Amino acid sequence: MSNSADFPGPESSPARRRRVRPVRILTAGVFALAGLIFFTSFDTAKGTNIRTDASLLKLSDLIHERSRKNGELDESNGALREDIESLAERDDGSTRAEDDKLADLERRAGTQKLKGEAITVTLNDAPPDATAKLPGYPEPQPDYLVIHQQDLQAVVNAMWQGGAEGIKVMDQRLISTSAVRCVGNTLILQGRVYSPPYRITAVGDPEKLKKALAASPAIQNYMVYVNVYGLGWKVEDEGTVTLPGYSGTVDLHYAKPVE
Repeated sequence: MSNSADFPGPESSPARRRRVRPVRILTAGVFALAGLIFFTSFDTAKGTNIRTDASLLKLSDLIHERSRKNGELDESNGALREDIESLAERDDGSTRAEDDKLADLERRAGTQKLKGEAITVTLNDAPPDATAKLPGYPEPQPDYLVIHQQDLQAVVNAMWQGGAEGIKVMDQRLISTSAVRCVGNTLILQGRVYSPPYRITAVGDPEKLKKALAASPAIQNYMVYVNVYGLGWKVEDEGTVTLPGYSGTVDLHYAKPVE
């Protein structure tokens, strides 16, 4: 007796012909997903190389352009403020004592120019090929060779501690709400961006200011990197200088709860 009836071939079994194996479904799904990813990537890039698209490389230029515009707005704001103050002084109905009190408050707030003896501290990155200059110290990592936010803050804090009457970082006057912040290898101060070397100028007693700098533990730690890896450090007597008044907005910005 033939066994062909017990084991029918593919051509005689409609049920087996209609059956699709799971492996084929998975394979088809993989190809479909790959096609979708390719199409999405092409649509996003619009035919350009995503890694080298010039539009993605212009962020730093945009930041510097915004910084330049912020500087121009600060100058314009300062000029307008001087005009307003000049008009107000003509006849504002205040007494001499009230005017003197207001002038003292403006001086303390940093919105007016300040003239006096000053020193300047300059901080700079070390050379990129710097090596350890003293025995017993490891070869530098990239992090050792750049100025950090805490270095700038240490100098500013020491100057205040030394009795500074006013401080200018780069070309901007500091006030009570100023924040010295670094992002990467750049300083962001009051909406403007700066690169090293960083110059910090303080009006006050030069000897007291220098003494406060030397006594700061944070600056003492910084000086180790100056001596070992070549970070920049320079303290200069400036003689009599005039610091600019702060010309930015004095409005406070703070977080608000979501209602």
